[in-house]
Amino acid sequence: MIQSMTGFGKAEAVIDNKKIHVEIKSLNSKNADIQTRIAPLFREKDIEIRQLLASRLVRGKIDFSIWIEKDATVDAAQINAALVENYHQQILAISEKYHINVPTDWFASLLRLPDITAKVEEDELTESLWKETLATINLAIDDIIAFRTQEGAALQKKFLEKADNIEKLMLSIEPYEKERVEKIRQRIEEALSSIPNVEYDRNRLEQELIYYIEKLDISEEKQRLANHLTYFRETILNEEAQGKKLGFITQEMGREINTTGSKSNLAEMQNIVVMMKDELEQIKEQVLNAL
Repeated sequence: MIQSMTGFGKAEAVIDNKKIHVEIKSLNSKNADIQTRIAPLFREKDIEIRQLLASRLVRGKIDFSIWIEKDATVDAAQINAALVENYHQQILAISEKYHINVPTDWFASLLRLPDITAKVEEDELTESLWKETLATINLAIDDIIAFRTQEGAALQKKFLEKADNIEKLMLSIEPYEKERVEKIRQRIEEALSSIPNVEYDRNRLEQELIYYIEKLDISEEKQRLANHLTYFRETILNEEAQGKKLGFITQEMGREINTTGSKSNLAEMQNIVVMMKDELEQIKEQVLNAL
């Protein structure tokens, strides 16, 4: 089953009074281009996270974020009440001794003094905390893979539809091939007859016509294009992470269609070739999104 490189996944978990949020977004890219925004507590795990993302998501422009939503009642900075009272008494004593007016807004003044709030110590990343966080990250990856698979199903349907269209157009060329041969013969004979007092060897003319028509024969191009279409379908249905291979196959398909167009000197055939090119271009645009 084909997957798209476009996707979004998220997961969250409450671990040790901390709400862990993980979000992953991805877009198409030739390789694994990973950008991370990691909460300080998990920063030491950056390389491990990148390796996990590259392993499971294979490639794409991947934007990974993990942050902690802390419980305000637990993690709020603590006001040192004893120190506030000490500062308050000192200010009153200085005011009385030096006849300085006391502050009109005591609370605001006291909160600006040093060490009134106690700094909250940074948490330590324990093995159990990381184990649960890693499980949450994997849940987010599962979520984005499910998204990619859903998008990939739509891509697969479109690819197979376009491949069928190209095959039908290729088959529709066949009725014009015999007509083309007769028109080539007719044009050459009319051109010869328009030249006054000219004589020519009919046998030699037949030989030259056969040589000329063989040069314009598109049987090999049609066969190779049919083979490419078969390989294209097999790759879609039977392989994973095959976006690059599909791109190579479409290039080969394009070569055969272009060669067919260059050999088609009949308007009806050239019109069909243009339609085949249009179908192929739509495949090429979407192949860029395939994993």
